[in-house]
Amino acid sequence: MKLLRKILLGDLWDGLKLTFRTQAPKNIYTEQYPAERPRVAERFRGAPRLNINPTNGETLCISCDLCAIVCPEKLIKVTSVRNPETRRKDLVKFTYDLSRCMFCGLCEDACPVDALELTQDFELAGYSREGAIWDRQMLEEGPHPQRFR
Repeated sequence: MKLLRKILLGDLWDGLKLTFRTQAPKNIYTEQYPAERPRVAERFRGAPRLNINPTNGETLCISCDLCAIVCPEKLIKVTSVRNPETRRKDLVKFTYDLSRCMFCGLCEDACPVDALELTQDFELAGYSREGAIWDRQMLEEGPHPQRFR
């Protein structure tokens, strides 16, 4: 019996039967992606955002550099200057390299003031790596995907 199944390619026919059984039109689901926005999972981690304070319009980042320290890829660079009047650090430069980001969320968890968060935005594709390094302005504004019309 085993020899007969090998000669008649029994495993191949079983696999094809399974394949065609699951390709029935009633089982096919198609999303009309550009026209209809798909729902993403509640805990999805997408594009990073640097939050700003709604009362005064300044960034919430206190330049503690914890996000850069905890990042396993070392892709976050925080530059700050000590303000002699307030004796606090002022954020000068904040860069985030999306081309190497794993979207693990460790930077988000390490931030003591919730200044950095990973949003639900998932459209981060580009034609070159030039746009993958986001500066402070881009992180505060968020991504600007091109909408399909």
